[in-house]
Amino acid sequence: MAGILVSAIDTRGFVYALLELAERVQYGDDPLKSLQLAAALQDQPANEVRGVSRYFCSELEDKPWYYDRSFWSGYLDRLVASRFNRFTMAFGLEYDFPRGVTDDYFHFVYPYLVDVPEYPQVRVIQVAAADGTRLATPTPLSADERAKNLDMLRFIAAETAARGLQFQLGIWTHAYQWTESPDAYHRIEGLTPENHAHYCRDALAMILRLCPEIQGLTLRVHGESGIPEGSYAFWQTVFEAIAGAGRTIEVDMHAKGVDEKIIDIAVATGMPVKLGAKYSAEHQSLGYQQADIRALEIPHGQLSKANEDLFRFSSGSRSFTRYGYADFLRQGTRYKLWFRLWPGTQRHLLSVDPEMAAAYGRTASFCGATGLDLMEPLTFKGREGSGQQGGRCAYVDPSLSPSQDWEKYDLYYRVWGRRLYNPDGAPETWRRAMRTEFGSGTEATESSLAHASRILPLLTSAHLPSASNHDLWYELPTNMPIVEGSEPSPYGDTPVPKIFGAVSPLDPQIFSSVAEYVQSLVQGAPSAKYSPIDVARWLEQCVSNATHWLNTATRTTTARGGSAFRRIEEDVLIQIGLGTFFAHKLRSAVLYDLFQRTEDTSAGNAAIKHYQQARDAWSSMAQRAKNVYRANVSYGSIPKRSGHWFDRLPEIDKDLAAMKATIQLNQAETSSRRGAAKEMNTLAGTRRPMICQHTPPQEFAPGEVLALRLSVPGQEGTHALRTVRLRYRHVNQAERWQVLDATSANGAYATAIPKEYTESGFSLEYYFELADGNGRSWMYPAFNESLSNQPYFAVCKRAGPSTL
Repeated sequence: MAGILVSAIDTRGFVYALLELAERVQYGDDPLKSLQLAAALQDQPANEVRGVSRYFCSELEDKPWYYDRSFWSGYLDRLVASRFNRFTMAFGLEYDFPRGVTDDYFHFVYPYLVDVPEYPQVRVIQVAAADGTRLATPTPLSADERAKNLDMLRFIAAETAARGLQFQLGIWTHAYQWTESPDAYHRIEGLTPENHAHYCRDALAMILRLCPEIQGLTLRVHGESGIPEGSYAFWQTVFEAIAGAGRTIEVDMHAKGVDEKIIDIAVATGMPVKLGAKYSAEHQSLGYQQADIRALEIPHGQLSKANEDLFRFSSGSRSFTRYGYADFLRQGTRYKLWFRLWPGTQRHLLSVDPEMAAAYGRTASFCGATGLDLMEPLTFKGREGSGQQGGRCAYVDPSLSPSQDWEKYDLYYRVWGRRLYNPDGAPETWRRAMRTEFGSGTEATESSLAHASRILPLLTSAHLPSASNHDLWYELPTNMPIVEGSEPSPYGDTPVPKIFGAVSPLDPQIFSSVAEYVQSLVQGAPSAKYSPIDVARWLEQCVSNATHWLNTATRTTTARGGSAFRRIEEDVLIQIGLGTFFAHKLRSAVLYDLFQRTEDTSAGNAAIKHYQQARDAWSSMAQRAKNVYRANVSYGSIPKRSGHWFDRLPEIDKDLAAMKATIQLNQAETSSRRGAAKEMNTLAGTRRPMICQHTPPQEFAPGEVLALRLSVPGQEGTHALRTVRLRYRHVNQAERWQVLDATSANGAYATAIPKEYTESGFSLEYYFELADGNGRSWMYPAFNESLSNQPYFAVCKRAGPSTL
């Protein structure tokens, strides 16, 4: 056998290449044959940064893995073999605010790691055990435990670096005192407002010196860190530790609330600066950058005194920075932007769709962004003092529990890492490991999981009751009422009235709410946006496909009774149940709103029917899940962040009963004022958009017109178009979209973005809206079959030097 030549431009490239060969041998039927390459293998990363973050959130649940050296060996091996290039060990995100605190181990991380000689009075005092039991006598954190904590951090950093990964330390909280927290497990002594910033600087400098493998810091610099926004002197002092580190330390600031002055302070360190923006609020959406932000994130009016003190930017003039890329993707910045995928949508169930991961791989570099960091599965498990014994995966049946928590999500790491590296890479890079487990059922198992895994990201994009992961957990959501007044809304940051039909999409430019859609039906003014009925159809298709492939996998896999297959099967079934529930609930909400507007009881009765079907689907799913997951799957201290699917049934039943009572009262006391038959027929129809042809420009010249042309063949008779419009905007979420009518000539439509508009520091994005004479309206480009493309065009490259 001839030798194999491995070449790469850096050490990490050699590591990837050698691991690729090792996996071919490990999973191949014939090890020697596995190394016989028919052609050269060439690969290069699509994204500069491909990161995974692990968060310490529970003393009870997280100390075991933090101290387990064997855990770190297998876990970090998986990350590098999956072609991630960065790992972040993060502290200080046990709570969103330093208020109502209980379990606070590592929350203000410095005194848990180092004893700073200049501040001998600073110490941690333990007043409760890890399970919350109060100690008879408060006890200082021992020097041995502090040394053990630091020793493990040094070990983790060294092991990360040894695998060619960049090690990042995340510090999300700089508050040292908690408010309204009588049950806190610890308190910090010896700090005052006068020495706080200097202590943080000196403690950070000490950690950087003792952990030479730290190559970057992730810092939360807005008000939730415990430091009021605009406290520039504090951050300038802390950043002195970075400037004096004696080596390159990347400064990664969480983008929420960031303004130019804090950027100036970071840049003044002389270190590379990144801003970490939320990819899709605190959730996982479809794999594209939302075309617009919710109205709630658009700056509005005056702030309360509390918000003015702590959140003058993130809740005030720069509220548009809360949940997206904001105005940070402009030309000529002194920083780079990257994205962080938060765990509000998917945190506990196994969710892996290669097409969705590929979509993220393509859009993580959107208009100059540099990549994506994954807040991995199980992030926030046991948060807020809700930790439990018995394993983080929370299985009732111990045979389902993997030996290490990350092993349940092995396929997640394999697929996401490879797709972030190369969105078009060969599926064999993860399927070869699956085949050793599932045999001939591999492709069916993957397909079932993929279709099920589209359900919750679709809901996140189209219907988002809360942008906060602290409120909304789509895997185990608290029911939001359709009927106003039937129960209190569990979500705060949602439009008024706080009911299901008024909920905004994450992306209100592409999707319509229930209320918006029904209003357009009643008024006879069709919208090009995707409607709740479109979403319901997609959900039903995902459910149908996932069910089909799960049945196929069950028949063909060689591991039907194995724990790996059973874990996938049960999580797929839960997601199928969720998809069925929300498909029916969306239809019910549309019909109920239609009933309210028209008083047509046929719409009302149909609403009841769909809500009953939703309830039955939920009940069936929850009943099975009782035998899979513990009664309390805990990600927080209150019911909407903990509990079980079965707990949610009473709220669903209460809302359904209120709907029945309202509609029955209407039947008894009134007659229909207006038939809703036309609108209900519209609900039953499907979109049939015409084929369009358009070649997007590869670049634009600032200060010059950007001409655009759309061809639409086949416009004979009733298919003739009534209007074609261009929607366009700068790649700046602080701005709203503009609109222009296109002119028609010989089956083509021409329009242009004005030169005054192209003269800016931002890239451009646009799409077309088309309407025919039959009351149909749609947008181009449309979503593809797997919902994995970007539903607009972006022109990011600028021709020639900028005049700015």
